[in-house]
Amino acid sequence: MRSRISAGVGGLSGGRLRDQVVRFPKSLEGRFRSRLHDERIAAWLGIALGVSFSTAFITGLISHFMQHPPDWLHWPSRPINFYRVTQGLHVIGGLATIPLLLAKLWTVYPKLFQWPPFRSLAHAVERGLVFVLVGGSLFQLVTGLLNISYWYAFPFFFTVAHYWTAYLVFGALIIHIANEWAKARHTVMRKPNDDLDRRSFLLSVFAASGTVALFTVGEAFSPLGRLALLAPRRPGVGPQRLPVNRTALAAGVTVSARDPRWRLSVTGRVQRELSLSLAELRAMPQHTVRLPITCVEGWSVSGTWTGVRLSDVLARAGASAEARIRVVSLQGGGAYRTSEVDTAHWRDPDTLLALSLNGEPLALDHGFPCRLIAPNRPGVLQTKWITSLVAE
Repeated sequence: MRSRISAGVGGLSGGRLRDQVVRFPKSLEGRFRSRLHDERIAAWLGIALGVSFSTAFITGLISHFMQHPPDWLHWPSRPINFYRVTQGLHVIGGLATIPLLLAKLWTVYPKLFQWPPFRSLAHAVERGLVFVLVGGSLFQLVTGLLNISYWYAFPFFFTVAHYWTAYLVFGALIIHIANEWAKARHTVMRKPNDDLDRRSFLLSVFAASGTVALFTVGEAFSPLGRLALLAPRRPGVGPQRLPVNRTALAAGVTVSARDPRWRLSVTGRVQRELSLSLAELRAMPQHTVRLPITCVEGWSVSGTWTGVRLSDVLARAGASAEARIRVVSLQGGGAYRTSEVDTAHWRDPDTLLALSLNGEPLALDHGFPCRLIAPNRPGVLQTKWITSLVAE
């Protein structure tokens, strides 16, 4: 078992840098001869992955707590595009991470076969954390890719698994950075002796990552919509030129939403309960705003919405200025059949009970007869096919 390859700079010993040597079983001699299994390449890819996963973790937390805010957390309604930017960065950046992770794994995979497998208990724990980091990273990227493709080939609820796995991955990443920082810093900062193959490999990987981002970013940045070849949703494609995730047919409301007897009820902690027909809503002062629909899958498109200010309806009912409003949809079930609207949002003048979109009566798939549209709010919380408002 004398076969070995240099893994570059391995650490500090007696104040002097020493080379770390990785040994392999004799049966694997000569297998890992590529010059691209190189510590300098691994270090640069590791830095890129550290930035990418840290960004994904932060923006993922923002996404989670905007969709499921605890009672003490109240998100502002401004800036209007805050969620649009952070969620687009989360998904598009996650897709661009895939080439980086694959290249990093290919560069360092010979270490999987090192012999002996571990040199001490501390080394065994370190390798175990690397296993958690690699396995969790692959899980996050693969399930995330399946989620934005709307292919749920797994038995668990994606958002819950994605959320909790993120803590495992980020925790393992922090420990890995602490263990490897001195080595990576020295490797990157030393005078480079890269040959053409190494430079070409790194440039190709970063180019692949950039290409993925370029051909996806149009799903959130409309001027580049024609380039969104890898995006599951493209701007301008859908009823009234906006994409749709959940149709009226899928929600089971095609009959009830068209019922001419439909009325919007306003109940709960109000001075007077209301029951408003569509004609009565249209007779109230109408306002027009330009706001995006931003989906958790990363796509977002702005539309021109016209309708009644939610604050006007609640003022007519005499709702408290501090009330939280529960918006209820006609759909019979689902995790987002209802949503909560905080004070900052329902008092914002741009928060509407929308009745039309892009100059046309609201399409059935966009929430006819009435839907919520509010600034800086995830798309799943822009409730469609509203039947009641409950002040709490």
